[in-house]
Amino acid sequence: MDARSPGAWQTLLARQARDFAAWPVSGDRFVDEAACLAAVLLAIGAARELGIGNVGWAAFSAYMVIRPDLAETVHRGGARVGGTAVGVMCACLAAPVVSHSAAWTVAALALFGGTCLYLALLDRRAYGALFAGMAFAMVLIDGMTFPDEALGALARARFLDVCVGSGAALLVGGIAAMTVRRQPAAAQGRGDGPRRQAPQLWHHGAFTHALQAAIALALIPLVWRVFHVQSLSQSSTTIMAVMMVPLLDVTASPHPASRKLKHRFIGSGTGALLATAVLVLSHASPTAMTLAVCLGVLVGRHIENGALDVGYVGIQFALTFLVVLVPDSVAAADVRAGLARLSGILVGMALLQPVRLLVKHRPRPWSSV
Repeated sequence: MDARSPGAWQTLLARQARDFAAWPVSGDRFVDEAACLAAVLLAIGAARELGIGNVGWAAFSAYMVIRPDLAETVHRGGARVGGTAVGVMCACLAAPVVSHSAAWTVAALALFGGTCLYLALLDRRAYGALFAGMAFAMVLIDGMTFPDEALGALARARFLDVCVGSGAALLVGGIAAMTVRRQPAAAQGRGDGPRRQAPQLWHHGAFTHALQAAIALALIPLVWRVFHVQSLSQSSTTIMAVMMVPLLDVTASPHPASRKLKHRFIGSGTGALLATAVLVLSHASPTAMTLAVCLGVLVGRHIENGALDVGYVGIQFALTFLVVLVPDSVAAADVRAGLARLSGILVGMALLQPVRLLVKHRPRPWSSV
């Protein structure tokens, strides 16, 4: 996917088309895609029934938590719920102190978000730290952009979204494990592959990498003050997700997140265009929108599970497709709301790129200073 010649791109697209030509596939890959779709639909239904809002976020939590291996599903669900709980609690404690000062808000976002990303980069067992940083930033930014809403309600909504999505994934994953023999899919293209364990407390490359994310997070309040862009919590999620890369890449490359950023742009752009087209052409028809959600989830998961090393494109396609297309209620379906969420994602990428170019680190052949 990083190849730049037109011939390489044409070859990649042709290989991807051949992969879809054999769809639907049989065996473990088909079971994984079907289970993923079931978890997403269950999360959407449960979130709407509970009326917790941010249904698209609950749906994507289900998408990301459920995996072919039940143990990995449990690990992901626990990390996501536990990290989110820590993040929202810290945000609720910090908000009364920092919300009255833009400088303190900037400092809190940079310090907490950067620290959480740094810990997650160092050790896979600290995976929940990534979600703590995400939740902290999302709640604090939502409190900034929606000052008339109670911060506790915003924090509770974020936590419940993750709980509903993770719970749906665990339920469907458990049923699938008991009824269908499932083996981990041969997914060479997953965007979150194994990361090298790094028990040390200091890593120069990881620090510089986390510093880039911290600076980008700190710029979000400035964007709000100048442009009043809605859905800036999506910007913080974009920044932290893109910067979460294997530690080995941080050590070996001066621009370790470039590939993820490119893949996120391609996947998000494609997903947004298709979701917007569905919203416009379906005239908010519940049947058409539900069928489109099913197709979008299956397409995203199929690309993610492929062997073409573009799995992150599939993840981002599914994320943006769900975020733009899935309203909190069918009656509230509005293309403007979906595009507002998309704008938050694009702002995150726009903030991150110049920071990455300005704040560089030199890759070193060793893992620590």
